[in-house]
Amino acid sequence: MSVGETEKKTPPPADRGRLDKRRAILEAALRVFSRVGYTQASLDMIATEAGVAKPTIYNHLGSKENLFRHVMTDTAARSNAKSLAALESFPGDDEALRTGLEEVAHKLVACYVDESSQAVRRLLYAEAVRFPDLLDAVRASGPDQFIEALAGRLARLANAGHLRIEDPVRAANQFIALVYEELPTYGGSRPLDSGELSDVVVAGVDTFLRAFGTGRTDRTGK
Repeated sequence: MSVGETEKKTPPPADRGRLDKRRAILEAALRVFSRVGYTQASLDMIATEAGVAKPTIYNHLGSKENLFRHVMTDTAARSNAKSLAALESFPGDDEALRTGLEEVAHKLVACYVDESSQAVRRLLYAEAVRFPDLLDAVRASGPDQFIEALAGRLARLANAGHLRIEDPVRAANQFIALVYEELPTYGGSRPLDSGELSDVVVAGVDTFLRAFGTGRTDRTGK
């Protein structure tokens, strides 16, 4: 790669500062919306939280409604990036199938119980009437992309004879459902400790393999 190419990919200092300030506003807004709700939140509160002037928020993201939409979709996209990264350790053969799926599931659970992810879920349901289209927008920014990626990896395992799957997208949704089913949905209930989270993961993967496995993988993954 030439020096010129590297310079094109490096944002100028002014742009870098603008991106950093935008990120600070979005993160501060998520904290405020999560703490007091959409109705009670104000741009003044968010500006104070972010350490910027109120006009700066208008310049970057516009009205409170527009800011809220950006907060939700941006947080979903960042959470999705972490979930996609978890798939990098996805198993590719029968020998490590169970342990590999458990490793991926553990990483996905960590993303699911992350404070930002829980805040987005709480706000989505709390503001469903005010923003009826936002759930679809958030799904498009994160979960839908992840399900497609997971389905693709499951399909490769099925094509190699390691799983019995007819509909990879349905299998991907069912894998997620099995792993997430017992987790706190909105963060309001008692959080699970590491041992309980591990039990949820192991049980979910075990049920998934009972449904879609070939019968060659026992509890030890051999």
